[in-house]
Amino acid sequence: MVNITYDASGSLQWFDPDSGKTWVYNPGDIAWVLASTALVWLMIPGVGFFYSGLLRRKNALSMIWASMMTLAVVSFQWFFWGFSLAFSETGSAYIGDLQYFGLKGVLEKPSIGSIRIPSLVYCVFQLMFAAITPMLAIGAIAERGRLGPIMVFVFVWSTLVYDPIACWTWNSNGWSFLLGGLDFAGGTPVHISSGTAALAISVYLGKRRGYGTERLAYKPHNTTYVVLGTVFLWFGWFGFNGGSALAANLRAVQACIVTNLAASVGGMTWMLWDYRLERKWSAVGFCSGAIAGLVAITPASGYVGSPAAVLFGFMAGTLCNWATQLKFVFGYDDCLDIFASHAVGGVIGNVLTALFAQASVAGFDGGLAPIPGGWLDHHYIQLGYQIADSVAGLSYSFVMTTIILWIMHFIPGLRLRASEEAEILGIDDAEMGEFAYDYVGIDLGASGHEFHDDTHSHGGHPATTGGREPRHAPAGAPAHDASSVEGSDVEKRQAVVA
Repeated sequence: MVNITYDASGSLQWFDPDSGKTWVYNPGDIAWVLASTALVWLMIPGVGFFYSGLLRRKNALSMIWASMMTLAVVSFQWFFWGFSLAFSETGSAYIGDLQYFGLKGVLEKPSIGSIRIPSLVYCVFQLMFAAITPMLAIGAIAERGRLGPIMVFVFVWSTLVYDPIACWTWNSNGWSFLLGGLDFAGGTPVHISSGTAALAISVYLGKRRGYGTERLAYKPHNTTYVVLGTVFLWFGWFGFNGGSALAANLRAVQACIVTNLAASVGGMTWMLWDYRLERKWSAVGFCSGAIAGLVAITPASGYVGSPAAVLFGFMAGTLCNWATQLKFVFGYDDCLDIFASHAVGGVIGNVLTALFAQASVAGFDGGLAPIPGGWLDHHYIQLGYQIADSVAGLSYSFVMTTIILWIMHFIPGLRLRASEEAEILGIDDAEMGEFAYDYVGIDLGASGHEFHDDTHSHGGHPATTGGREPRHAPAGAPAHDASSVEGSDVEKRQAVVA
């Protein structure tokens, strides 16, 4: 029987027979972390809606499906051995052991994350981080990835990539934790790992059919989905960052304050950078910037003051916007700009944490986890710690993801790349036999604006790769003609007619 009692105030009490000590858990702390768990859960379908809205209609449902599938697969993996590999107290500096295999022994003892909550509460909270991370990464399969193999990939990737990085970042035995790296809510384990994995997936899968031509010069098919997904993400991020205080205290409140502020500034910054090109107030641009700001503030949210959050938002909205052009420079097809938003945003957040982390802000929780601070506190070596952690996360995630993909490539039935026929038909129909909408194809021509099957071209604007952020080219640049369109002769003639 579990040796749990309750005192007159309703607090949980657990007597440890080994040490003879009684541990007290405040129900308010438990309630806040459980509420934060639910908030982060909502972010997972939020990613699905966000990605879905950025794609073409014929691929929209697959991303929403992927979000729920990822949650289910990682929930089992976390129960099976994921939590143990990340957070067992007897593990190594790189990965845990099977101390908590099948969640054996995960219940009333103080958690490895904080003595303020039981291990079981910490387990379910961290599950949500483990589930959203591969979902961020597998957006890179958009419009050209098979859905069956991706379930296997998520299980293997969570085991070999996410769990080790989470271990070295947050486990008290982890090398980065012991070195002194500061990562409050997942700059490296969540964002750098997923963004870099998305880059590896994009490189492995290759370019979509018609890349660089008008065949892919489309705009997001459903901006409402993009906004809805951003709403879910922004709302859930209060639990993502605020819940990482692992108690209902002033530090959690401060994390929520800087989270909202960085998102707001990031959204306005990105939108203004896009306005200089299009002279349009872009909802997609605002949403992209808000998420970039949220990504950047994540590792710092429990360490920095409110003025710093303004800089986090501005730098993320600026540098992540510019980083979307890397796909054109290096020629990879990351149509959702996952690397630019999450990997680059995570690195920005880690580096700025080194500069603006303050011991006084970390002390808002009553001194449960004191830190020496960053450059504002004259702790200059912190920048080296943050860079080391970022580089390690980038390198490990890219190399291991690539290895996983190529091993699966040579296993019958597990190759991730969809066929050309499936790409033409759409992943929803080819892989699911279901649709996000009752599809109606329309051709509309009016005053220099052509629309054909989600393909947009505006006057003299050049063709882009479609999706989240187009090539930053001035208006009046020469457009591609139909001779550049890849595909059959029939499709080329249709392009001329369209």
